[in-house]
Amino acid sequence: MDVKAQEKQNENIRKRILDVKELCITECPQDSPWIRPVQIRYQQDGEPKDWDVVRAHDGVSIIIFNTSRKKLVFVRQFRPAFFYTFLPEQHGPVDLNRYPPSLGLTLELCAGIVDKDKPLVEIARDEVREECGYEAPTEAFKYVITFRYISTSVCKHTLYYAEVTDEMHIHPGGGAASEGELIEVVELSIPEAKLYISSEEVQSPPSLLYGVSWFLANKHEHCC
Repeated sequence: MDVKAQEKQNENIRKRILDVKELCITECPQDSPWIRPVQIRYQQDGEPKDWDVVRAHDGVSIIIFNTSRKKLVFVRQFRPAFFYTFLPEQHGPVDLNRYPPSLGLTLELCAGIVDKDKPLVEIARDEVREECGYEAPTEAFKYVITFRYISTSVCKHTLYYAEVTDEMHIHPGGGAASEGELIEVVELSIPEAKLYISSEEVQSPPSLLYGVSWFLANKHEHCC
């Protein structure tokens, strides 16, 4: 693994990630290919009720542990939805001096949406190669759990665990350029990961918190 090449890639990616301009909040188009809002109306215990729901794409996430370096491997990127949580609920241009793009950076498990007609484990394998640069064999991926987001946004998510080595690292990662992805690869030691998930507030989705907790509870041989 070329550590200097990885650091150089990350430095370049970080600059491009934060090069956000002319950000504006508008109405979501009715024909969005990513989300499909509906209202569910029903009767429960004789009382009429309703619930607004947004269906999103199903996805996969991967807990990655590099056994050569004894590091957990994550990704960092700009997430508009996360950035939106810091903004006032109003349409129009956003003052990026008052709300800098760095607010939208998240630390996540390597992940991807299920948008291909192929086994989930193969989609997970593709994401690890594209985002983190590891060419890991299918047998390196161990199924962990499938869960569903059940609040306003709903989808099914499948979690895998994969152990990789420096020898499997074939390029610096960064995501699929053809899809406009800008992804920084982040390695944390086990003490660093423990410290992060015990923070008062994290810039991560629940899947990362669960994934790291699962690793600490089930991979004792790597946590000594």
